[in-house]
Amino acid sequence: MKSSRLASLLTLSGIAVILASVLVFLYLKSVGDSSTAYTESRDLIRQIKQLNAQWDVEVLKARIALTHNYDPLVAPLNEMSELWATLERREGQHRHANPADWQTAQAAYRQSIQEKARLVEQFKSHNAVLRNSLAFLPTAEDDIQAHFLQLEDAEKLQQQSIATDTYDLLLSALEFAQVTSDDRAADILVGLNKLAINQQNLPDAFQVPVGILSNHISLILREQPKVNDLLDRIAAIPLSDQLDALTTQLNQDQTAADLIDQKYHRYLLVFASLLVVVLLYLAIRLLRSFAEINRVNRALQAVNESLEQRVEARTLELKNAQSELLDSARQAGMAEIATNVLHNVGNVLNSVNISAELVARKLRTSKALGLGKAMQLINQHPDDLGAYLREDEKGKLLPGYLNQLVEAIALEQQGLTDELAQLSKSVDHIKDIVSTQQSYAGVSSVLEPVQISALMDDALRMNSGALNRHHVTVVKEYAQVPELMADKHRLLLIMVNLISNAKYAMSNLVDRPRQITLSITTVEDSLVQISVKDEGEGIPAENMTRIFTHGFTTRKEGHGFGLHSCALAAIEMNGRLSAYSDGPGKGAVFTLQIPLNDAAGQA
Repeated sequence: MKSSRLASLLTLSGIAVILASVLVFLYLKSVGDSSTAYTESRDLIRQIKQLNAQWDVEVLKARIALTHNYDPLVAPLNEMSELWATLERREGQHRHANPADWQTAQAAYRQSIQEKARLVEQFKSHNAVLRNSLAFLPTAEDDIQAHFLQLEDAEKLQQQSIATDTYDLLLSALEFAQVTSDDRAADILVGLNKLAINQQNLPDAFQVPVGILSNHISLILREQPKVNDLLDRIAAIPLSDQLDALTTQLNQDQTAADLIDQKYHRYLLVFASLLVVVLLYLAIRLLRSFAEINRVNRALQAVNESLEQRVEARTLELKNAQSELLDSARQAGMAEIATNVLHNVGNVLNSVNISAELVARKLRTSKALGLGKAMQLINQHPDDLGAYLREDEKGKLLPGYLNQLVEAIALEQQGLTDELAQLSKSVDHIKDIVSTQQSYAGVSSVLEPVQISALMDDALRMNSGALNRHHVTVVKEYAQVPELMADKHRLLLIMVNLISNAKYAMSNLVDRPRQITLSITTVEDSLVQISVKDEGEGIPAENMTRIFTHGFTTRKEGHGFGLHSCALAAIEMNGRLSAYSDGPGKGAVFTLQIPLNDAAGQA
């Protein structure tokens, strides 16, 4: 009897030992920090993706010459390389469901980052050469004009057409740098050939500056397409998609690892249950005492407290991860706002460049030069000025010439004053565009009385240079609308962007006149409706739902920021921006509606 009981106890003890060994094995297999490892790896990939976006922004800033320092084009790559090295060092902490796919995704990323670094280096080289030539063009033109002013009047008349062709060629090169196309390239080549032929007839003093100008314009003609091509190739590298693929694979791996852990947990529960049964049975048979039962209960309570502490620690980790995600989302929002501000400043900079060129051109061809010639004639007759004015043929014409010159100089000064006023408005608008970024951080808008028709005319003047170059006719249909309290600069931002987009929509139009119709009216006595209609390429039906999406554009040189920022500005003013088109080739109309009594809303 005792031997059978002893055998039974030994058997139960052996079973208990086996169960305990299995539990230890399952515990070691299930205990780990794999969730934290996957979370930290995904955070590294997220930081690499943010640095890639910062890298793209720095490339765009270098393209539009907002910065001449190329160090920001190197820093993101170094930080991305350090983060990637950290991710590779953590490789042993992951369990991959498909190791081959993970290796393939890593190899694709490394190849893409090397290709992008190579393209950025080429971009730095070509863009630096291009920016130097663009910056030198005004100096080269001033050198030619200085030589031209030193010529005699007869020689000036002979070389006037060459000077005009040279100036037109310079403007064409500047325009080619802004909007690159085959037609503009062909025009520049024609101008260069014409200048090369005319150069043979120029005086020796003109040979060097004209040759320098031709060389720089040829360099711009060669380098600008290369820079644009490099930008397109850099944008086409799917680094962001590859990083998303790595994140997706990490998510799948974590899900698979969690399933395995859950399986071990179930096994652990089953074997733990069996072990408890055996232990209870042994306890009942060996001790038959409440003391042993109380000891087991205390042990179980200790285990429960340990589990609660682990749950609290894991909850704290999840809260920290959530805080990091919120910070990442805030940084991404700040990057989008910065991109929109850069795009809108670029639109207004076109108007600033045009106004500055017009002022410079008027000053170089000022009628005030004629006043010097008239005074030269007067100074030649200091002793017989009266007789000269009464009897000499040229002297008789001099008073009338001076009167005409006074009127011409007055008109010229008025034109310069108007152009400088427009230039000042554009600069003020740039400052307000930058300050508008604060509105997205929670700062209230500045409300002021606004005359919509006057504001629309300001937007037209900011686009006047581009409209004239593209031979666009503007039709105004302004109804009488009341003055309203609104955020003036948000409204101006929307109007400038809509007019600019309408002009671009008709850039390839050749079979009918290029016409923009601007209308202002009230709707139901509660809304002010502003419409910009063009006769351009129209909008396909499949693009109507995406027209205001961030990053969506149909222009090769576009970035998809303008309409998106306009839609956001309209919402901030409690308004609505919509688009309508009958289809491709049938034009489009963009309509902004804002309330009369609450035009600006709450920022």
